[in-house]
This record gives sequence, C-alpha cells and structure tokens, in this order.
Amino acid sequence: MKTTITLAVTTLAVLALTSCSAEPAESAPTGAPSTSVLEAGQANPMIAQGVTIAADTAVYKTSGLGPTATNKAAPTGSPESFIDTQQFADAKLPAGVTVTEAQGMSVLARIRENLEAQGLTLDDVITMRVFLDNAPGADRADYAGWNRAYRQFFANTNLTTGDTELVPLGTAAPAAPLVRNAARPSRFALEVASLPVAGWLVEVEVDAVYPAGR
Repeated sequence: MKTTITLAVTTLAVLALTSCSAEPAESAPTGAPSTSVLEAGQANPMIAQGVTIAADTAVYKTSGLGPTATNKAAPTGSPESFIDTQQFADAKLPAGVTVTEAQGMSVLARIRENLEAQGLTLDDVITMRVFLDNAPGADRADYAGWNRAYRQFFANTNLTTGDTELVPLGTAAPAAPLVRNAARPSRFALEVASLPVAGWLVEVEVDAVYPAGR
C-alpha cells in the first residue's frame, strides 16, 4: 500500500510539472520585484494574464479613485462635470470621445499623482481594478471608451520592437499616447449599478510595487 501511494504522488508531481511547462504564457525575467505573465506571441497585449510578486516586496495599494470635478459649467453631480478642463479646453470633447473616456483619463491622471506622492510611477503598477457605471441613457458601460483611456497611460509600447504604439482619442487617427508606458498590469473591469459619487462613471484602484533599492 505504501509503495502504491508513493507512486501515485510521484505521478501527480510529474503531471503537474508537465502541465506547468506547457503553459503558453511568457513571463518577464526573474530577479524583478514582480513578474507579469503575458500571453505568448502578442507584441502589444492590453493586460497581463497574471502577476507574481517576489518575497519581501513592498506593495502599495491605492484607494478607489474617481475623476476630479473641474468643469464648473456643468451641473454639479453630472457626468460632464468630471470632464478635465485642462485636458479638454472648455470641456469640449473631440469627435468620438465619450464622457467615460474623458473620465477615465482624469482618473488615471489622479492615479499617477497618487503614486508619485509615494515615490512610485505608473510603470510600477501590477494590478488594476476598474468599476464602470452606465452613462445616462446607455444600457451598458462604455468599455471601449475606457480601454482607449487606459491605452493613453498603459500598454502602449510594442514588446517586440520597443516602439511606441499610437493610440486613438475618440474617432481621431491614432497618435502618441499621453504617457509612454510598457507596463501591462493584471486587470478586471466590470459594470456596477452605481458608484459612490454622483456623476462618476469610472472608479479605479491599483496595486504597485516598489522597485528594488527604492
């Protein structure tokens, strides 16, 4: 009986190792504080399949952040009041830019400021959680608008050539992103019934790791 159990455990271990070696994903080099697992064969993936964190790595977690209400011309608590008037003069959105897209850009700018206050950058982000609400009159969240905003700050380099990937703003021709960043965090984005601040369509929280020696 003991011999049978030993053989069974050994067989399971071999199967597990074989399964792991067949994993099609690619990982970043070891030795880093975190390792993103990326789908093999993709030069410009949007997100990681997952991430590993080295032992004793310091991790910083933000709270959920939403856009800033800078558009004083719009009614208080309306989605339009959260359009960043520094990014979009007089809150005039270019062709095809949605309010969700504009809010997403505002949120990610706030995330960047939050990280920089802690000695971190967007490059250090490893995980992102995104909550989206429907724009008034819409029957679902604007995932396409959110993804365009995301690409302005993340996942906008070609992993094969190192070149910057151009990113569309609304329906405009793709152009250089606001922030060049090779980071591909693991991420979920989901639609919720409502967000805690009236007018918010986007809320984001991230985890970031401190690079070695920082």
